[in-house]
Amino acid sequence: MAIPQSFIQELLSRVDVVDIVGRYVQLKKGGANFMGLCPFHSEKSPSFTVSPSKQFFHCFGCGKNGNAIGFLMEHAGMGFVEAVQELANQCGLQVPQDDISPAERQRQAQQKQKAETLSDLLEKAGDSYRKQLRAAPKAIEYLKKRGVSGEVSKRFGLGYAPAGWHGLASVFAEYDNPQLEECGLVIVGEEDGRRYDRFRDRLMFPIRNVKGECIGFGGRVFGDEKPKYLNSPETPVFHKGRELYGLFEARQALRDMGYALVTEGYMDVVALAQLGFANAVATLGTACTPDHVQKLFRFTDAVVFSFDGDGAGRRAARKALDAALPLATDTRSIKFLFLPSEHDPDSFIREYGPEAFARYVGDATPLSRFLIESASEGCDLGQTEGRAHMASNARPLWSQLPDGALKRQLLSEIAALVQLDARDLADIWAQEAARTAPMARRAPAPANSQPPEWDAPPSWDAAPEWAEASPAAYQPQDSSGNWRGRRELGRQRKPWGKKGEEWSPPPLGPRPTPVSREDQAARLLMCHMEFMEEMTHEDFNALARKEDARSSLFRWLEAQFQETGPRPWALLREQLRGLPHEMLADKLMSGPHGQPEGELPELRKELRDVLNRIQISHIDEMTVQVVRKASSDPTAAQKLRDLYARKQVLEAQLRNSSTSS
Repeated sequence: MAIPQSFIQELLSRVDVVDIVGRYVQLKKGGANFMGLCPFHSEKSPSFTVSPSKQFFHCFGCGKNGNAIGFLMEHAGMGFVEAVQELANQCGLQVPQDDISPAERQRQAQQKQKAETLSDLLEKAGDSYRKQLRAAPKAIEYLKKRGVSGEVSKRFGLGYAPAGWHGLASVFAEYDNPQLEECGLVIVGEEDGRRYDRFRDRLMFPIRNVKGECIGFGGRVFGDEKPKYLNSPETPVFHKGRELYGLFEARQALRDMGYALVTEGYMDVVALAQLGFANAVATLGTACTPDHVQKLFRFTDAVVFSFDGDGAGRRAARKALDAALPLATDTRSIKFLFLPSEHDPDSFIREYGPEAFARYVGDATPLSRFLIESASEGCDLGQTEGRAHMASNARPLWSQLPDGALKRQLLSEIAALVQLDARDLADIWAQEAARTAPMARRAPAPANSQPPEWDAPPSWDAAPEWAEASPAAYQPQDSSGNWRGRRELGRQRKPWGKKGEEWSPPPLGPRPTPVSREDQAARLLMCHMEFMEEMTHEDFNALARKEDARSSLFRWLEAQFQETGPRPWALLREQLRGLPHEMLADKLMSGPHGQPEGELPELRKELRDVLNRIQISHIDEMTVQVVRKASSDPTAAQKLRDLYARKQVLEAQLRNSSTSS
């Protein structure tokens, strides 16, 4: 979304950076400026200043500086647009969106209003759960047993959901409000339509986004009942594949301690905060995703994943490795901590102390070593075959890494382990990438060309030797010259109907044309032109690379988007009149699947998957072209490596998308 610079200047003139920063940092007047402890690094004497005259903050210790928008981006982990919208809401301003249609603007406003309403309902439920905790001896006893103080319980907003089926009916006067079901608080029976609370007799953990808004809940039982943890379902405000429990509460500790500790459960996060590790967060009952890792890197450049040392823990760590590899740049640290199978972080600290746990974290397995351990698992490096197997396992992992010193050093390390020169290993991997890429489809032969001998139909002019004994029985042609089977020529074919009834096959209509990925992408973009804002340069090149009607349509859509912004299909249809691709667009939008249906997040995900698959096909085509020119192109090996690395990233995104859905 393009935001006019004039609006940004007006917004900054209306907000007070002292007020914005003061909500997060305790400031004291010091001359013309305000002083405080820097929220971006740990310090004992204040070196962080905020200037009301310049509307600017600056830390003389770590060098962080900027305006109110920059502070929200750095401290709250917001994106630029999100920070602008947050400040605009505080000032009562409407962010101008001249580049989108009125219908889309209205849709966004409705979506935002719905999110705020659902979050308000969740906040109200959370308040009720916290009040119920005070009168729940069983829940209080459980927290005391786990060593959780009232202060930590309050910090995380812990509560208790009563055992009754309709506890929230006393909280919400309109218990039949459909939005209670939409935000995951209430379940409606499919058969009888009866409504009842989703969470009953559980310790409640509110899940907050980076702005501190309640977006869902996790509930834990007190005994051995199943499931032990129950999460809110996917809702318009809650997506477990993107959110991390405890991230809002851990923001300052992430900067103070210098790293994020990713654990496996809500209780781990709360217990670790009680024991001095307030930098812990947890995934929400799902495997770690690239969205999780990317969100953490907004707050810190170091992440430590903590898992049990058993088989399930190793499998979870491997999924975290796949999610982290594309983001493992040279300036980031990613480690994997495997605790003894009889311990979780809470029990380990209680038995050995926080210092021992801190040393254990410091000695955690770096990403590079865990990658090699994963690749060599089950491979006997003392045998030639085992080393070859390890090299084959390492290739898809290594290829996901972004180019840099880490990736190149790992290549040398892997090459040494498999007893190859690094350049030889790179060449082998490039050749393997080319060999496993799909073969390019053979171009159709010209209409007047003759097929090669091995494609020619068999000749029936000369009967085989075995036909000489009974030529009539084996004669393959009928009187009109059409080939017939032996049994067909001896007698009339039996009709399919009743005896004596003539049968003729029903007329066959034209075969339906299968929907191609390009058609699917075109339909999604014509229905939701605003999706083009999220397309990358590689996406557009893959769509518009050919000289055909579809590519022309994509180029026209891109030009329209750049000139006028997103527009609805009805308006696009009018603009298409008389253009060469009008007929194609009409055909695509009038078919049985012409108007894609579904929620916007689902459609965005569908388009992303389609574009990734189109890019992969494009990469396969380019790979074949590079291989054909390898003998005359000295840069072919590097090109193949680059192509394969890009393909691995796209395939990883598809796998993660499939897993999250």
